[in-house]
Amino acid sequence: MKEEVILTNFQKNEITEHVVYRILAKQNRSDNSAILTKISREELAHYEKIRSLTKVDKGPNWLKVFLYVALAKILGLTFALKLMERGEEKAQKNYSLSQEDLLKELARDEKVHEQELLELINEERLDYIGSMVLGLNDALVELTGALAGLTLAVQKASIVALSGIITGIAAALSMSASDYLSRKSEGGEKKPLRSALYTGIAYIFTVLFLTFPYLVLKNPFIALSLTVLNAIFVIFVFTFFLSVVKDQSFGKNFVEMLSISMGVAAVSFFIGLFVRRFFNIDI
Repeated sequence: MKEEVILTNFQKNEITEHVVYRILAKQNRSDNSAILTKISREELAHYEKIRSLTKVDKGPNWLKVFLYVALAKILGLTFALKLMERGEEKAQKNYSLSQEDLLKELARDEKVHEQELLELINEERLDYIGSMVLGLNDALVELTGALAGLTLAVQKASIVALSGIITGIAAALSMSASDYLSRKSEGGEKKPLRSALYTGIAYIFTVLFLTFPYLVLKNPFIALSLTVLNAIFVIFVFTFFLSVVKDQSFGKNFVEMLSISMGVAAVSFFIGLFVRRFFNIDI
């Protein structure tokens, strides 16, 4: 009975992945389409082999299909497929422990073939992920610290918001210009203007997200608390994205980025206290 359940679960996973790859292949008109179509056909072939054992038809998990197709649209093809692959790793271990020789063979095929094909997928945004990291990380560290310092020094939410947005956008333009000049001087395959745009967009998005609490709240200290939560959320999402597409450790990267951002914010907060008292500023 247990063996039968394993077979039917594996069968359902195969048809689900087949549908996901087939839909994504139709949505992508680049070289990725051929790769996705190849994987889709392999998944269907695996499904048919298992069906020869179970003698039953299984439909796809449409919730998973919708989820991974939506993630591919929002966060990119590589992220969605690697996340799906992670979700299947535990199942594949169970399949490899199965007594069925066919399941053991298919589990090995899944791990080797899909990994090889996924490595071939070309996605532009991943080529510029360094620029995105540069913009987002710099905005998190610099603006979280600036807002913390301004909150204690000024203690007026509207002024902190205005100062943060002006400072943030100016810094974003400066960072984009520096990235453009750096890429242009290096030469290489990356397009300097596109790299600068990725840097600037990541920076400005972070600026607006972090300053938003100051625009809707009058109490600057409550706004600062929400800004810190927003910063932690951005760090969490981006670190998770990075850990999936780059096969890196989520925990290590998250703790490192969080420690740097919150450390700078704490230091800046006390600098704001010192400036307010030393210069006797009262706005």
